[in-house]
Amino acid sequence: MTDEPNPVSSENPTVEALIENIDHPKPDLSSLEVDREDYVIETIHLHKRYGKLHAVNDLNLRVPRGSVFGFVGPNGAGKTSTMRILTTLMLPSSGEAKVSGFSVLTQPREVRRSIGYMPDFFGVYDDMKVWEYLDFFAACYEIPESERPGLINDLLELVDLKHRRDDMVDKLSRGMKQRLCLARTLAHDPEVLILDEPASGLDPRARIEIRSLLVELAKMGKTIFFSSHILADVAEICTDIGIIEAGQMVAQGPIDEMRRQLLPHRQIVITLLGRVDEAKEKLMQVKGVQEILDLKDEAGRKRIQVNFNGEDAGISELLTALTSSGIPVTNFAEQTQDLEAVFMRATKGIVT
Repeated sequence: MTDEPNPVSSENPTVEALIENIDHPKPDLSSLEVDREDYVIETIHLHKRYGKLHAVNDLNLRVPRGSVFGFVGPNGAGKTSTMRILTTLMLPSSGEAKVSGFSVLTQPREVRRSIGYMPDFFGVYDDMKVWEYLDFFAACYEIPESERPGLINDLLELVDLKHRRDDMVDKLSRGMKQRLCLARTLAHDPEVLILDEPASGLDPRARIEIRSLLVELAKMGKTIFFSSHILADVAEICTDIGIIEAGQMVAQGPIDEMRRQLLPHRQIVITLLGRVDEAKEKLMQVKGVQEILDLKDEAGRKRIQVNFNGEDAGISELLTALTSSGIPVTNFAEQTQDLEAVFMRATKGIVT
C-alpha cells in the first residue's frame, strides 16, 4: 500500500475539496531574495513562564531576512506567547528577542515601528467606512493628512478592496475583513509582518486569496513571519518553516532542506511501458534504494515508487540504470512529500 495523493474523490467530493483543487497557479517564490546570513527576527534562550507553566522554554528562533517563514506547532506549543513577545505586547521571563536588530526589552518603540502585527482575532470598527478605517489607523501612525488619500488608495488596490472603499466595514465578508486588517498592518510600511493565524476561519477561496497576497508582499521585500495550523498553506507559500513543541524549537530551516533532513527517504515515481520486474531488479542494485512499491496503473502503463535515501546524483543513477538496459521509461519524477509528514516526524505530541 502507498500514500498516493487523492485530492478529490470523484464519487462525492466536498465543496471545500473542490474549491481547494481549483487550478490556481502555485506561487513562484524563486525571485525572493532570502538572506540566510541576516536574521530579521531572532530569539536567544527565550523563556516565558506563567506560574508553573513553562510556555516558552529556551527558544532559539532565527528568521532570515526576505523569507516567508511558517511558524507551526501543536496547540499549546508556545506560538502565540512567542509572537506576543516579538511584538512587545508581553515581556519574556528571561532571554532576549530581537526584531530588525532592535531588542524587545530595551528598544520596544523601534521594534513597533519596524513591524506590522495582525493577531489571530483583530477587531474591526463596523460602523466605519472602509476608507475611514484605514484613515483612522494612518492617523494613529502619524502619517500626514495630505499623504493619507494616496496611501489609502494604494492599500485598497493592493488588497483588492478598492471597489468597496465607501462600504461600511460590517458589510464586508470575513475574508474581506481579514484583507482590510492586513492593509491596516501595512499603513506605516513595516519591513516585517508578524501574523498570527492569518487564514484562520476563512473559507477555501478566501484562504487562497490571503496566500496569494502574502506572496505578493514578500516579492515587495517584506519579511513575513506567520503562524498557522493549516500545513497546506505553509507548504504552499513558505520558503522556511520552524516547528515548535513544548516551548522549544525542534526544527527550523528552508522547507526543502527540512524535508530531506526529517523524512526517512525520497520518493521517486517512475512510469514504465513494460519490463517491470527487470526494472525493479536493476533499481535495487543502486545504492540508496530502500524499497520499491507498485502504484496504480495509469492509462495502461505501469507505475512504481522507489523509496530512495540518497542525494541528487544518486537519483540520476536510477534513471541511468533503466535507460542503459533499454527499459522504456515514460515518466520519472521525484514526488514532493506532504509537510504533514515532516511535522509528524519532528514532533512527539508534547503539550506544555
